[in-house]
Amino acid sequence: MKTRSILYALAFCLCAGLAAYAADNPNVGSWKLNEDKSKVPAGAAKNTSVTYTMEGDSYKCVVEGTGADGQPTHNEWMGKFDGKDYAVSGDPGADMRAIRQTSDDHHYKLTQKKDGKTVGSGTIVLSPDGMSRTVKITTSAGGKKMTSSMMYDKQ
Repeated sequence: MKTRSILYALAFCLCAGLAAYAADNPNVGSWKLNEDKSKVPAGAAKNTSVTYTMEGDSYKCVVEGTGADGQPTHNEWMGKFDGKDYAVSGDPGADMRAIRQTSDDHHYKLTQKKDGKTVGSGTIVLSPDGMSRTVKITTSAGGKKMTSSMMYDKQ
């Protein structure tokens, strides 16, 4: 009986610790594109909202936006911020995404791949107060490079 009680207590502490980590991570939450502060070239896709949630020890990222053709887009990614490739669903331009935390929990590197080839890379920087984030990404679509700088406000 003591063993079972100890195991339950350990499991509870682990769950509480993960919940506290998620609450402290500035990425978790909903983000809306601030178009006035963003620079998206004509003909480039743009993500109008991004939502990060925790599922176990992984992040789930749901992205809504507009494609280069002006049509609505939706993609989802679930992974960790460890720099490893994780599958992306719903993005015709990428099938894998890797995000790696760099110096602290406000700075990240992002890489997107399609069929094993890198098709986009950039950075994610969160403001010190965690209320805004800037995503700078350079993509290669059809041999043409485009760089976007998208600023998001936390909702």
